[in-house]
Amino acid sequence: MPRPILIDTDTASDDAVALIMALRARDVEVLAITTVAGNVNVAQATRNALYTAELCQSNVPVYQGAAKPLDRPLEDATWFHGEDGLGDHGYPAPDKRAEPGDAVDVIIDLVERHPGLELVTLGPLTNMAAALTRRPQIAAKVGRCVIMGGAPCTVGNVTPAAEYNFWVDPEAARIVLRSGLVVDLIGWQLCRGEAVLNQADIARVLALDSALARFAIDCNSHARQAYYEQTGEDGISLPDPVAMSIALDPSIGTSWSRHYVDVETTGELTRGMSVVDQLNVAGNRRNRGIWRHFLDCEPRTRVCWALDVARWKRVLEEALR
Repeated sequence: MPRPILIDTDTASDDAVALIMALRARDVEVLAITTVAGNVNVAQATRNALYTAELCQSNVPVYQGAAKPLDRPLEDATWFHGEDGLGDHGYPAPDKRAEPGDAVDVIIDLVERHPGLELVTLGPLTNMAAALTRRPQIAAKVGRCVIMGGAPCTVGNVTPAAEYNFWVDPEAARIVLRSGLVVDLIGWQLCRGEAVLNQADIARVLALDSALARFAIDCNSHARQAYYEQTGEDGISLPDPVAMSIALDPSIGTSWSRHYVDVETTGELTRGMSVVDQLNVAGNRRNRGIWRHFLDCEPRTRVCWALDVARWKRVLEEALR
């Protein structure tokens, strides 16, 4: 039987590729897609999710969610993904519309009707925080929550301290990480370096000669240029598909450790920073035991520190074939 999952997304270029991976996977069933404001406004995120689902010939229901962060105005990432989030290529409007109903209610309902449901979050955690605030007991019913977010123990992608999803709504990220959910945290740093699609990878994807393969590359054209300007790395960085590959197959993550992780909400320089307690577990093993837990809190979050790059790229190519 396929594993049921729910995906929460601020659908832009890399989110769209992650949705394709999930919708085409044989061993999972996507019960619903919920959308949230982040990379683009929530109406555009909903349109992009519907368009991507149609490309996959999927009838998965899509529900619109939060239009802004919990306590802040939205600061989108159209500078990175393009005004429409998909590289401004003029993709047509989808035939379907979002289902009636609020995403937060849908999240609560599906978790309660499907104990053990796995959640995959690809954007700001606004919807998830609202659901957990409204119905805290659902945290114990979730099988696991795979979060693409944060930059544990490394530089961020929107400030020196923070990754975008945590930075744009740090209050929501804090609520989710403190909720008691079983969390697998997939930080932004995992999509850099060898994990970036280089020119040879891009050529191999395009050689698949499928509509999905062409879409995956084309919709990330704006993001590719923005990533080069941001980092000096030429290629397509795909944080959400990296997270989705690990959601589909946790063994693609090759180094894990469990920590208490919190999020800074008020720091002038560190807003959205993912703060990881007991650093030595992921560091020099010869020093194990020297560091202690500085924060007297239960280490509930499993942080992924490394992945099998070749396998993640194979999973991507299989989805686009």
